[in-house]
Amino acid sequence: MRRIGFIVAMALLLSACASAPSASAGRGAASAAASMNSQRDIVLAVANPLDPPGTHAGSSLLGYVPPGHYGAGQRAVSQLDELKQRYGLREVAGWPIKALGLFCIVVEAPAGADRDALLQNLAKDERVKLAQPLQDYEVYADQPQQAAHKYNDPYADLQRGFVETDAALAHETSQGNGVHVAIVDTGADLVHPDLKGRIADTHNVVDDDAAAFDRDAHGTEVAGIIAAMGDNHQGIVGIAPKAVLSVYKACWYTDRNAGARCNSFTLAKALAAVLDTDARVVNLSLGGPADPLLGKLLDELLRQKRIIVAARPPDGDSNGFPDNSPGVIVVRSSAGTPAPANVVSAPGSDILTTQPNGGYDFTSGSSMAAAHVTGIVALLLSISPDLDATAIRRLLLLDGKTANGMQQVNAALAVRALQTSLHHAGSP
Repeated sequence: MRRIGFIVAMALLLSACASAPSASAGRGAASAAASMNSQRDIVLAVANPLDPPGTHAGSSLLGYVPPGHYGAGQRAVSQLDELKQRYGLREVAGWPIKALGLFCIVVEAPAGADRDALLQNLAKDERVKLAQPLQDYEVYADQPQQAAHKYNDPYADLQRGFVETDAALAHETSQGNGVHVAIVDTGADLVHPDLKGRIADTHNVVDDDAAAFDRDAHGTEVAGIIAAMGDNHQGIVGIAPKAVLSVYKACWYTDRNAGARCNSFTLAKALAAVLDTDARVVNLSLGGPADPLLGKLLDELLRQKRIIVAARPPDGDSNGFPDNSPGVIVVRSSAGTPAPANVVSAPGSDILTTQPNGGYDFTSGSSMAAAHVTGIVALLLSISPDLDATAIRRLLLLDGKTANGMQQVNAALAVRALQTSLHHAGSP
């Protein structure tokens, strides 16, 4: 009886060893999955019978595998060890498949080996029940939306354009860092708390009145929408708060209760000055009749692959300067009437933005819509500086949120689409 007890104990011990994966596996499938490579690895399976063979004279005590547990039988362990040695395979992980009567392992092919040829040889080996490449799969579900940064600027939630374009979400990827934007407009409040430090340089081609420059409303409004400082506990946040602004005063107020005006001379001086800089984006929230000189300057800017963003005239006439050139990105207010398919729509009604003397107020018009688009262009160029106007327009015209029954630009959507295209372009 003592001998029988010893034999049973040894059988239980050996069966436990046989039911575990081979020692060379080292790691379970879950912990090893991250290191698996679908371009290199192979799934290999050998027979692993469900029912242990009956014992007979001279047979191994492994026939006493306890019922109810399905692991690696001795034959599977031996065959897998032989196969790994024969073909130079390194085991990454292994697991039994009870329903199929198989034991599978993921193996790494030898360095420099031709995987297809190796698979053909394994398929011919009578010990092998399955040999195939390790393959990748993906779940068919939308990506969870990223949490947008919450700004401490007190009026951020009141910024209709900032909210509607999902700019805060886009800022998780880009804030327009280092993109140089030229604003050809009126002057702007250089000491405004939300603009101080964002405006790198100024050029007054109208007069020498510095005080008037700082009091000019339109340029202050446009600059704030594009690049007002974020997280400074002040006012609002710009669409591209890390962009670098240059302000060219080419327009002036004859009456503070009326709109600003410009002319061919002042605009030509401003555009010529921009040509002497490295400004990548030019915001023209203005317009008027076609002009030969201004047309030539605009064509030269476009030839140099500057991105020109222009406001669409209120009457919708696109035959003047600067919106008559096909290379210009023309922007309408989403609150306006329908426009041609190649015209970009952006928020332009009741837009909260910076005002002279450190103030804030609401304003409307396609000038403000153009400023939103200029900010989004800066976000895109910060990610991919070599983008041209055609690629940028395509990203801007992606179906985003609707306003007044029309699609309008969405900063987060454009940024995500650009990242996706860059990822695919960089894939082998």
